[in-house]
Amino acid sequence: MIKITLAPPSERTGFSFSAFSLPTFNLGMLFGILSLASIVLVVGYSWRLSSQREQLEREISILTRQLETLKVAVTEGNRYKAERDDLEKRVVAVEELTRNQTRPIYFLDALADAIPRDLWITGTSERDRIFHFNGTAYSSTAVADFMSNLKSSGKFKDVDLVLARQDINKVPRTITFEIVCRFEI
Repeated sequence: MIKITLAPPSERTGFSFSAFSLPTFNLGMLFGILSLASIVLVVGYSWRLSSQREQLEREISILTRQLETLKVAVTEGNRYKAERDDLEKRVVAVEELTRNQTRPIYFLDALADAIPRDLWITGTSERDRIFHFNGTAYSSTAVADFMSNLKSSGKFKDVDLVLARQDINKVPRTITFEIVCRFEI
């Protein structure tokens, strides 16, 4: 006998394969959409990376040009610094000269007043504010007058006779001398 059940499937009793039933939508379509979405994501990500790479390359190019201009500016700045240092050295030298400029004028003025008529200076030297006068005179009195004039000027201190020699072979007999003193303004 054949039994026909007219009840809906949910009301059926007995063993059923409904727990293992196949889905009602198409899995091929699902995997196709997922594949297409993953391809779009990969292409989009690679496009984004490519655009970032291009942007970074442009920035590198710009920064490289800036670096070159800054290198030129630094080189020029170093040149200006060297010139400035040179000028500062020159200014210091000029300031030193102008600071000590009055001393030679006072020195020469005081020395000219101290030299007697029959004595002449053949050489002078200075080391550590100590002056050495070399000269020749016709008499020892002229040398003594020169030394006393230096002392009495008030500008020459510690006046000492280092050497006095008379050449008896020359006519007229001259005395060569060396005097050491300090000059103070």
